[in-house]
Amino acid sequence: MAVVPQDSYLVGLIGSAIGPSLSPALHEREADRQGLRCLYRLIDIDALGVGPEAVGDLVRAARDLGFAGLNITHPCKQLVVEHLDALSAQAEALGAVNTVVFEDGRAVGHNTDVTGFAASFARGLPDVPLERVVQVGAGGAGAAVAHAMLTLGAGRVTVVDALPGRAAELAASLDRGFGPGRAAAAAPDRLAALLASADGVVHATPTGMAAHPGLPFPGELLRPSLWVAEVVYRPLETELVRTARARGCATVDGGGMAVFQAADAFRLFTGREPDSARMLADFARMARGTEHPAGHAG
Repeated sequence: MAVVPQDSYLVGLIGSAIGPSLSPALHEREADRQGLRCLYRLIDIDALGVGPEAVGDLVRAARDLGFAGLNITHPCKQLVVEHLDALSAQAEALGAVNTVVFEDGRAVGHNTDVTGFAASFARGLPDVPLERVVQVGAGGAGAAVAHAMLTLGAGRVTVVDALPGRAAELAASLDRGFGPGRAAAAAPDRLAALLASADGVVHATPTGMAAHPGLPFPGELLRPSLWVAEVVYRPLETELVRTARARGCATVDGGGMAVFQAADAFRLFTGREPDSARMLADFARMARGTEHPAGHAG
């Protein structure tokens, strides 16, 4: 059932260490410009003192309190699936949800990370070679961006994760969805050899976030002919992006994905069409620090 447009919405974000998130400002500003009232609340499991397994209780509480929907982020994107009443086809294929919409008392899961990453990649790295892609990270975000890369025409995606079983499971799922040989899994000790012959690398782990600083792999593995796509957006210039640029790599940061997935979620929450260009401009100002996220939309 389609969302019936209303004049006001209460939505939120469930995740860990989400204080720096720009999602509240992105949604509230776009709502203001459309003559809507949107209240976007952060539901930080760290601040609540609960683990990610509490996501089901938090989703039920939000539904009972009259929320229109929720965004879901690390580390709850996969755990939330079993607590929902229905999934979109894409979310079901991914086994990960980043957007929940409450419809007639039912919690329906969606995934806007796929479309968000695909739009950002096409905008930021047009015409780069895609025959051999290495992806670091096989969690909820990793599942989405791997699907996006294959949808964009990647010849083969090799997934590397600290948990080999998780990488193997994602690769098997990708092969089922896109055809045999399109995906493979590899252990972290093979990363250097894989990057030596790859066209590009996608980073999809929390490493580089404000709460998880550092590099996901040694910077010496980067070379000028290797493109680098980042998922983390706070900070916008992660250590990986900074190191890659210094070594001559073409890069795309996580900002575009953050904006385009938010625009798609806004559409699901409100039933109204967002202006992605305006949201990109909002994000750019906030990311540069020239405007505080709490400021009102112009």
